[in-house]
Amino acid sequence: MERPAHDPSQRRPHGVGDAWVDGPHGRFWGTFGAAGLLLAHPEAGVLLQHRAIWSHHGGTWGVPGGARKPDETAEAAAIRESDEEAGVPPELVRVLGTSVFDVGYWSYTTVLAIAADYFEPYLGDAESIALSWVPFAEVESLPLHPGLAAGWPMLRSQLVEFDPRLGSL
Repeated sequence: MERPAHDPSQRRPHGVGDAWVDGPHGRFWGTFGAAGLLLAHPEAGVLLQHRAIWSHHGGTWGVPGGARKPDETAEAAAIRESDEEAGVPPELVRVLGTSVFDVGYWSYTTVLAIAADYFEPYLGDAESIALSWVPFAEVESLPLHPGLAAGWPMLRSQLVEFDPRLGSL
């Protein structure tokens, strides 16, 4: 499938919901919360994003995602953001489940999914330095975003529970 070329030097304009939320547990991005896509492929591993240096926790590896729009489901937000940032074809995403981190005034939903077919991701905007399919066994060797680092053992287990083929990665 031919995907449109994007100029990764272009940052997307901020939209509704694109703002910091401050509270007793810290500062988080996304007025209506945020969501990210932990996308697995049975042969390639998981799709990770090397975050731009200027971004929050820049230089770390995480999952494509971002702020939710008002009335947008976490699943829809994660798929939309992943398409914008990494060229993830929405029609190839099969959602398996979710994992939610909630501090009361803000939440982040990791959407666990499997790619129906392999595809090459591409830099869709300036929020990424690189994108890569990473074998499960190599994920922890990367400098991970603190949220992904904390949740990876549980998220990996959930992915394998949803699709046992992923256990061999």
